[in-house]
Amino acid sequence: MRTRPEESARQLLDVVPLIMRELRSQMRSRRAPGLSVAQFRALVFIDRSRGPSLSDVASHMGLSLPSTNRLVEGLIERDLAVRDDDPSDRRRIRLTLTSKGRKMMETARRGTLDYFARKLSVIGEEDRELVSKALGILQAIFREDAKRDAEVRR
Repeated sequence: MRTRPEESARQLLDVVPLIMRELRSQMRSRRAPGLSVAQFRALVFIDRSRGPSLSDVASHMGLSLPSTNRLVEGLIERDLAVRDDDPSDRRRIRLTLTSKGRKMMETARRGTLDYFARKLSVIGEEDRELVSKALGILQAIFREDAKRDAEVRR
């Protein structure tokens, strides 16, 4: 039986939101007490983006620069992030996580990884291998798009 690309696309549209909802829920449940969801989202973006500017964070969050600045100030005050000069452009400021911020992110990731491992443990090894293979294929397809998008933003 052949699966048409449209059917695979429909399945993606059905399952990805379910997975993302669980991923967000698990990550958020492991954030530091008192840290807002917006601050946590900013931390995740800073961690994944490897030194984004304040404008990059604002664009990702859909916030104004002043709102993003206040949000980031809260992260800096909590010693979760720092501002650094960009070595390639002195006018640009880069945001990075502190060791405390990285530790918090690692704790959240580890707990989330454990959660998904438990979810996947209910299926057989053969099916897990199929899931792994399919995810590897999807990652290769979408990684190229992500690289291209990142280059356009620079």
